[in-house]
Amino acid sequence: MTDMSAEYKALASYRPTHKVRFITAASLFDGHDAAINIMRRILQSMGAEVVHLGHNRSVDEVVTAALQEDAQGIAISSYQGGHVEYFKYMVDLLKSRGGEHIQVFGGGGGVIVPPEIRELHAYGVTRIYSPEDGQKMGLAGMIGEMVMRCDKDLTGFAPKTVKAIEGHGEMNWRALAQLITALENGKADAALVDKVRSQAATRKIPVLGITGTGGAGKSSLTDELIRRLRLDQNDKLRVAVISIDPSRRKSGGALLGDRIRMNAINPWTVPAAGQKNTDSGQRVFMRSLATRDFGSEISQALPDVIAACKCAGFDLIVVETSGIGQGDAAIVPHVDVPMYVMTPEFGAASQLEKIDMLDFAEFIAINKFDRKGSLDALRDVSKQVQRNKEAWSTPADKMPVFGTMAARFNDDGVTALYQALKPRLSALGLALESGVLPTADVRHSTNQTPVVPAARTRYLAEISDTVRGYKKRARAQAQLAREVQQLKAAAAMLKIDKPERAPAAEAALDLAGHRKARMDGDARALLAQWPDMQAAYAGDEYVVKIRDKEIRTALTTKSLSGTTIRKVALPQYEDHGEILKWLMLDNVPGSYPYTAGTFAFKREGEDPTRMFAGEGDPFRTNTRFKLLSEGMAAKRLSTAFDSVTLYGNDPALRPDIYGKVGNSGVSIATLDDMKVLYDGFDLCNPSTSVSMTINGPAPSILAMFMNTAIDQNLDKFKKDNGRDPTATEAAKIREWVQENVRGTVQADILKEDQGQNTCIFSTEFSLKVMGDIAQYFVHNRVRNFYSVSISGYHIAEAGANPISQLAFTLSNGFTFVEAYLARGMHIDDFAPNLSFFFSNGMDPEYTVMGRVARRIWAVAMKEKYGANERSQKLKYHIQTSGRSLHAQEIQFNDIRTTLQALIAIYDNCNSLHTNAFDEAITTPTEESVRRAMAIQLIINREWGLAKNENPSQGAFIIEELTELLEEAVLLEFERIAERGGVLGAMETGYQRGRIQDESMHYEMLKHTGELPIIGVNTFRNPHGDAVQDKLELARSTDEEKQNQLKRLDDFHRRHAAESPAMLKRLQQAVIENLNVFEVLMEAVRVCSLGQITNALFEVGGQYRRNM
Repeated sequence: MTDMSAEYKALASYRPTHKVRFITAASLFDGHDAAINIMRRILQSMGAEVVHLGHNRSVDEVVTAALQEDAQGIAISSYQGGHVEYFKYMVDLLKSRGGEHIQVFGGGGGVIVPPEIRELHAYGVTRIYSPEDGQKMGLAGMIGEMVMRCDKDLTGFAPKTVKAIEGHGEMNWRALAQLITALENGKADAALVDKVRSQAATRKIPVLGITGTGGAGKSSLTDELIRRLRLDQNDKLRVAVISIDPSRRKSGGALLGDRIRMNAINPWTVPAAGQKNTDSGQRVFMRSLATRDFGSEISQALPDVIAACKCAGFDLIVVETSGIGQGDAAIVPHVDVPMYVMTPEFGAASQLEKIDMLDFAEFIAINKFDRKGSLDALRDVSKQVQRNKEAWSTPADKMPVFGTMAARFNDDGVTALYQALKPRLSALGLALESGVLPTADVRHSTNQTPVVPAARTRYLAEISDTVRGYKKRARAQAQLAREVQQLKAAAAMLKIDKPERAPAAEAALDLAGHRKARMDGDARALLAQWPDMQAAYAGDEYVVKIRDKEIRTALTTKSLSGTTIRKVALPQYEDHGEILKWLMLDNVPGSYPYTAGTFAFKREGEDPTRMFAGEGDPFRTNTRFKLLSEGMAAKRLSTAFDSVTLYGNDPALRPDIYGKVGNSGVSIATLDDMKVLYDGFDLCNPSTSVSMTINGPAPSILAMFMNTAIDQNLDKFKKDNGRDPTATEAAKIREWVQENVRGTVQADILKEDQGQNTCIFSTEFSLKVMGDIAQYFVHNRVRNFYSVSISGYHIAEAGANPISQLAFTLSNGFTFVEAYLARGMHIDDFAPNLSFFFSNGMDPEYTVMGRVARRIWAVAMKEKYGANERSQKLKYHIQTSGRSLHAQEIQFNDIRTTLQALIAIYDNCNSLHTNAFDEAITTPTEESVRRAMAIQLIINREWGLAKNENPSQGAFIIEELTELLEEAVLLEFERIAERGGVLGAMETGYQRGRIQDESMHYEMLKHTGELPIIGVNTFRNPHGDAVQDKLELARSTDEEKQNQLKRLDDFHRRHAAESPAMLKRLQQAVIENLNVFEVLMEAVRVCSLGQITNALFEVGGQYRRNM
């Protein structure tokens, strides 16, 4: 809640007098983009033109954008540590590259502490905003101050001569950017403009104009064409990209959003720290223009901007316009080769006659060619172009119309379009070599192997129908059972009280028999077994026989008062309908549909506690693991990796990387690191399990872990036997290890795209490799390790409410099922290796999260997919909510965490992590972690009701919440199905949009006080919130960072002879569509994480950010 002064209110309503341009982004290896997205929206509404780069942006990328876009300001959010080095490096790079007047703003919540803020201000950062600034100024006040400080006319920096912009050095491009600003503002020197125009008229430089409907994928297609040009011509050509986006009429602001989609514009040879970009690196100059008041899809300055780029000496100029309507063709007079980009969904074929650009376009791309009706669209558009050109002698299928999929890496349709463009551009003066790309003899995208087949995109709607159908059947069976019981009871009463009415009694029995015959066999069996179940749970021990061995489980404990507390309490129902309904919809833990719990009983003597650690180098984290697991029978090691590792990079000296090494997680770059990390833990011991929270580079990290476990046992054999194992013995050890190693790797690339943002490869490629892991696990009988942890936690942390968290997470899980089935795997071969990960917050729905998840999964698996019992069991990990941790009244966080842990244990979670109270501001300290673990231990060992393992069953509100949450999830399934399933919904940004909306709703209610948060917006500390100037911050030391660099360098030197061939082999496996994980198992032995990531980028494609 903000009570702003007049000064801050004035800032909140500030509007610039000059055109102000900002670069906005989240820092390198940082996926937290919610805050910067809010900031850039407010900037736009205040009249600023915003070039948004999205998450995970290096200092070089941000500075290059700021220089080429000639921005007045840079706004960066940084929540992942390493901020001091990041911002200082940015100031240094701006000064060294001609951008010393560009102002730098930043923020990172409580992550950037007051002494660091002062240090950065002293170094030259304009302003770092703290949470206290936000409370005083409000968001609009902060943004208003930024705009006010940057409200300056940059026209005076424009060059005075044409010579200043000629060439491709750093200062030439900087001068070109400044001249374009003057041209945009209409303030360039008239004489200079005349010289530019006259000189440009003598230059034979082709201009390719790309226009099309909004959302057709113009930016992605432009990027893919540039990538092919650079690859095909060995990166010898220089390209200028001019991208135009619309201005908002009301505010004058603009979202210049094309740069975020461009992966191919960056230097392919990145300069080292302290070095300037040279001609060998910079190949693409990109500048965004806003339409401003021109009233068209192009900028009024466009002709002069094209002329300036011609004077600069680029080999090719590409102009991309904003989205256009049917009657727009403003680009045509300004370019040599107009291209029109559309999608297959243009409506009836007659609509094509209204599209003006089909008269002028020399090339037409029907993008997103994987959509329904694409081939029909190709035919219809080709015929229309043939009619427009009156080219009756040329077959329609020879028209310059191409079906493309720019979102798919190495799409042959895009390659065919590029190769058709080459001769036309060559004729216009582009100096082209023959090229190295193989010829694509197609007119549209081929080899389409969708992750989920088109015929299966309604899978979520089918699951909704299945679950509702099962529940309807259960209730119908319960009604029959009730009637059978009632009729038999009526017959018995008639026989006793009305012996003369024998026919009536017989009729009642006859009716009971008919109703019983209508009951399904499973329903009759459940009722018949009910007395035995009651007897089994009534004693002091539960006894089962497995392979002639009796397994005994104690069923009771005694309270201090001597009261007997049952481990599992059964309902006291006498009505057969209620009993059967309970058995079919709830049942005891460990019995279908597993609503009450996945397993019959919790493990004896083992708390569901996970020991979470990750900091510094692997030596420090290994020490922390040993401390956390000391005295614990089960070693459940949960690993957090630093952001450098999370994004698949190696540690490096470059400041924006170096600052993040070993912060907020452990630095792991090689197999050597992984061995140190888990040294001293028997990874094949049944009581040891390892969880690894990593997604983008998860296949590489998993391969390192598997090799660590294998080498651990090979070393053990050598130590025990005094010799190396034979080849046969080694193979048997490998086989045994893979069958016995226990743990989980997160590897959920779907939720990364939806909410977490640590995607590094294209989604299609990432899902392909996940499928490879699943197949590898099947073939090698890896049965105790989960190949994916389908995660709702990060969806919740991004802002989703509990309904969306559960719906999106389960829908992602079913998407993996469909994808793996499409690859030919059997459901029971891979489904048991899927696990889930949820967040528990303060909302009431969290109380039944596990109940609903287990029932939906079990019913769908059994009734729809025909899966066996092992596959029906949903296993999940719970973590208490990080979002409910607050910097204000920080000690209150443990109270919230305790309540969240309690409902997780009541709901029979399979494992649990309790957050430390100080995680709101720093990596948890040793003391705060000990307190967090104590929460679980006190609940499990001291809390009396926790001795019972089904305490939630039978409560009216629990049953009602279960029904309400389940139906809400099924309705969400149907909404996603309407959008083409999870992948179709992701393409339109549906999940991400919902998450952001729900996040904003929470923040609004928190801000207004309608959602009370004790110590934050109500029951505030009367003495105020002390700003802690000195905190115990868990940061990696310089010694640890240097040690990691030395170890990495040593690993590279030792394997210098082997790694190049191995990386080529890995790339070839991708090209030939082989099992990539099989090769990764060998590659990690000689290649570092960063080497593998960069090699896979070349053949698997880099993730393309979304707005």
